[in-house]
Amino acid sequence: MVDSQIQAFVDWLYARRGDGGQMMHVEELPPREGRYATPQQPLHPTLQAALERRGIRRLYTHQATAIDRVRADRDIVVVTGTASGKTLCYNAPTLEAILADPMARALYLFPTKALAQDQLRTLDELTAHPGLGDIRYGAYDGDTSPSARTRMRRQAHIILSNPDMLSMGILPNHASWATFFRHLRYVVLDEAHVYRGILGAHVACLIRRLQRVCALYGAYPRFILCSATVANPGEHAGRLIGREVDVVDDDGAPQGPRRFVLWNPPYADHATRARRSIHTEATAILAELVKAGLRNITFVRARKVAELLLLYTRDALRRERPDLVERISAYRGGYLPAERREIERQLFSGELLGVAATNALELGIDVGHLDATLLVGYPGTIASLRQQAGRAGRSGRESLSILIGQDNPLDQYFIRHPQELFGRTPEHALIDPGNEYVLSDHLACAAFESPLAEADGALFGPGYDKALAMLEEEGILETRNGRHYYILDDYPAQSVNLRGTAGAGYLLVDESDGRRVLEEIDAATALFRVYPGAIYLHRGESYLITRLDLDAGIAAVQPIDADYYTQPREINEIHIIRSYEVRHLPATDLYFGRVRVRQQVIGFRRMQQYTEALLSEEPLDLPPTSFETRALWWEVSDRLRAEVVARGLDFLGGLHAVEHACIGILPMLAMCDRNDIGGLSTPAHPDTDRPQIFIYDGYPGGVGIAHKGFELVEELWRRTLDLVAHCPCESGCPSCIQSPKCGNNNEPLDKAAAVVILRGLLEGTPDDGPRDRAVE
Repeated sequence: MVDSQIQAFVDWLYARRGDGGQMMHVEELPPREGRYATPQQPLHPTLQAALERRGIRRLYTHQATAIDRVRADRDIVVVTGTASGKTLCYNAPTLEAILADPMARALYLFPTKALAQDQLRTLDELTAHPGLGDIRYGAYDGDTSPSARTRMRRQAHIILSNPDMLSMGILPNHASWATFFRHLRYVVLDEAHVYRGILGAHVACLIRRLQRVCALYGAYPRFILCSATVANPGEHAGRLIGREVDVVDDDGAPQGPRRFVLWNPPYADHATRARRSIHTEATAILAELVKAGLRNITFVRARKVAELLLLYTRDALRRERPDLVERISAYRGGYLPAERREIERQLFSGELLGVAATNALELGIDVGHLDATLLVGYPGTIASLRQQAGRAGRSGRESLSILIGQDNPLDQYFIRHPQELFGRTPEHALIDPGNEYVLSDHLACAAFESPLAEADGALFGPGYDKALAMLEEEGILETRNGRHYYILDDYPAQSVNLRGTAGAGYLLVDESDGRRVLEEIDAATALFRVYPGAIYLHRGESYLITRLDLDAGIAAVQPIDADYYTQPREINEIHIIRSYEVRHLPATDLYFGRVRVRQQVIGFRRMQQYTEALLSEEPLDLPPTSFETRALWWEVSDRLRAEVVARGLDFLGGLHAVEHACIGILPMLAMCDRNDIGGLSTPAHPDTDRPQIFIYDGYPGGVGIAHKGFELVEELWRRTLDLVAHCPCESGCPSCIQSPKCGNNNEPLDKAAAVVILRGLLEGTPDDGPRDRAVE
């Protein structure tokens, strides 16, 4: 039945080409048979019986290998596809250890509370078997009652928690957990690919704090990590836990057939090559999926878009199928836990046919059988693409995935190069445990937990001595008898935000409803989201930001019936502090180093819903923010400048276009979002008096993205040249050199000059890049 529904839906997509839709490519991904293996030693009979009771009579190859490696006392990372049974790779060794030694303990860490709750249900099913009924476990998070916390500390064999609770609630109170830590055998990091960038740096430091505390009680647990596919799983896992890790990646799980459609919105304006709104396309397709009875998740890149899509699709259904209006919902961070659990339950049960979700639903929460996934824009990484598409078609069923390309360089590159999308190696997952801001935060926490000693330098790695000196200079630590003590009266872990480097967030307060708090906005992005005049969407309802109190951390809102949304405009300045590395390339010198970035939101745009037409631009007077981070930069030679000018092209417009396009393409090489990086181009930078292009990490201290660009800059330039030179537009468009974040209204930009500059930068490097008429 589902197969015929999917075929009918694909037929509808083909037919819709006549009304301007563009089905650019259909990838037929064949089914894959399961492959099975047996561990070198049989599973414990009680565990074997419990698995058979759940219908598991054979193990996939990767499951058997993982069990063997863990039994051999190795740290492992399991890297297999969605719904491949990774949880068994840690549940089996854990339950076997507890059956052999009732004092054995395990700590399961999940990036979200929802995932921990989901895994509780799996353990409930396993331990329903009589022989496992004495195994005690529970979720230990912010929602756990004080009495349950006390009981779990004393009795639980398995604690399911998250990094935030480990940092704030468990490690600072380790004395209360002495029995648990003394007998800790395994630490599980599920969905480990999520721990990259600034979150990855925090979690890497947190794991080192955990290892210190375990050592205090004579325990040296093994680590079991589970990850989506990344280019460097062993390196990434090793950076997270600070030691060598065995990679288990022989995926033996079966896979049903999948059709993957690449869909490009048609041109709204053939002269400018601007495409029709991706939200209009997504609304039509989502509404049709729901009308066809195909259960789906529609993945979007931003919270605001989830709400917009819910609003638009309900409007569309109200006109044609009002009985289906309440069978779709949004799902994103910011909702209360009870609201999210109810949406998950409704999706699992089939009460909901469609959910517009951020990547909060990308991870392995069990939401039942889905028929389709709709990806509104490339999700930023190959790993996320596979995770999101893999949410549909579990248990060998046929499924459909549709990727709608956004009007930006990365999406359009993949739409035009489907072989890159389906055949390329995933990106590198990047973390920098030595980020001095992150490291100093965690060293203060570590000193609170137990005074730091000389041996801790080897554990925390490069940057330890500098961060230690900084903490002592600030009066946070004090040295006595060769040990470093935390000497303040507060509780340092309470002020460490693992999800960023900013402090306390802003409360979104509805002043029309008794000052009801709608949600909390993190401080790092608040000025870009809740500036006065902004439209903020919550649960499908529009709110106008009427006031932003920077001192009190409050954004006041009023409900509004708005037919527009808003976009911020920002400007940046960069000051070079010092260069750490230089590469002498044939056409230029490339630098990597430390910079100070100054950012300021200077205004916002009002954009018409559905059409995305610009309605107005409004100025703002908000304070600038600044931070130090890492960047790569290069200059453009006098010879290249002269060549651009001789051709009658705009040199500054060319620099600006190269900057935009390189920022758009860098996420293809480094596992990051376009919003994780920023850039600047100038014909005469104040620090060098030379034409300069910068790309910087968007987090204080840096997270490794700029350094990956520094290492792979030739590939970055080649791919950028390919994108710009082959874009069918005449003078530049959102698909190649225009940026929605540009504070200068995308002026000046010169596509032809960008091609000349990129060709010149690549001269003399291996494989100079494409040479065709568009380039010449």
